[in-house]
Amino acid sequence: MVYKIFSIQILLRIVVLTSSIFFLAWLVFCTTNIILPIAVIIFVILQITWLYYYLNSTNRRLKNFFESIRYSDFNKKFDVNDNSSFSKLNMVMNDVVEDFNKIREAKEEQYHFLQSIIQHIGISMVAFGKDGKIEMINNAAKKLFQLPNPKNIIEFEGFSPIFVNALKNIKNEEKLLIKVQEENDILQLSVYAKEFKISNRIISLVSIQNIQQELEEKELEAWQKLIRVLTHEIMNSITPISSLTTTSLEILNESKNNSENAVCPHLADSLNDVEMALQTINKRSAGLMHFVETYRNLTKIPKPDFKIFKIADLLIDIHRLFKIEMEERKIDFHMSVHPENLEITADEELIGQVIINLVKNSIHGLEGCLSGKIELLSYLDKRSRITIEVRDNGIGILPNVIDKIFIPFFTTRQSGSGIGLSLSKQIMKLHEGSISVVSTPNVKTAFTLKF
Repeated sequence: MVYKIFSIQILLRIVVLTSSIFFLAWLVFCTTNIILPIAVIIFVILQITWLYYYLNSTNRRLKNFFESIRYSDFNKKFDVNDNSSFSKLNMVMNDVVEDFNKIREAKEEQYHFLQSIIQHIGISMVAFGKDGKIEMINNAAKKLFQLPNPKNIIEFEGFSPIFVNALKNIKNEEKLLIKVQEENDILQLSVYAKEFKISNRIISLVSIQNIQQELEEKELEAWQKLIRVLTHEIMNSITPISSLTTTSLEILNESKNNSENAVCPHLADSLNDVEMALQTINKRSAGLMHFVETYRNLTKIPKPDFKIFKIADLLIDIHRLFKIEMEERKIDFHMSVHPENLEITADEELIGQVIINLVKNSIHGLEGCLSGKIELLSYLDKRSRITIEVRDNGIGILPNVIDKIFIPFFTTRQSGSGIGLSLSKQIMKLHEGSISVVSTPNVKTAFTLKF
């Protein structure tokens, strides 16, 4: 319909223009009047101008239409009330522009929705090109790397050079486990990469998840299962032995009383030897039962009674507990809580027991040290986690055993039981926290509790 009206308009204009030209020719050859031919010439020029403008009006409309699409300017509207032959064409172009606008709005909504999901997800995500330029990074990753707006993965060098090298060399759909030592914290990072192509550029999307807590939980669960099995089997074997030796001693005592009335010195000596042997067996059985009951405590930690309390009050109480012993050993003690009113929701008794175990270890580690020092510190770390730290400058922990100290039964002291640190670790897990250690012998050993 639009094309038909347009054709009629062109035809009429051509007819009028042709007629005007023929009339002008007639006037030139058939009349001597000058004014009338000049007027007709002006009219012909106007007709040509109007025809040119009319023909180009379509191009202008199409040009404006395509430019609005090219530059995503979907606010432009074409006049549909001019009653011209192009009103319906303008209406169609308006509809197309409106459809494009709706598609753009839908894509923008989808983009912002996906951005919101990526920014709020707990797993760290980074997208970067082969040159290391970061295309996208979510809030979890910014929090992990402690960088507000990194531009290139090379900026992660301060976090861990090993991690940056792994990002540079990671392959498509490859999964890595990277251990990162961050001040007093240990991170076990599970890294997974997926490559995709955008505008002839290869982009690597990497997800990073700290699975240190999950690994520790699985490790503790495995140790608890082992301890339950071992203690059960040992108790099943030791209990009847202890019972039988007790019964045998009672029977032996009766026999000795009867043998005293008889004249049989050799029998008496034999009975004494048997009694000593049974007493030894009974004593060792009782000791082993006590040993097993002690290790059963690793699987019988009471459920925490969570309450809000000031950390400073807890640390002051612990200092009072060890004050006399520290003075006798000439240990310099320092305590610091920042901010001073720092509070925590936890089981005060259980957390207090953990700190007591750590302070005891520090005191033992300072044996023979002429200028021993113990520090109890509490503060908010750079990720705003409540942190309690026990430091000393004692003999420390050797590098070859530092990874084993939280294993049940493992100890570096002859008088140690090997359950204190294991128990502390389980208590921290019940509080959804962590315990870690760094040590430089004779310089600094620091056990850190993070909540």
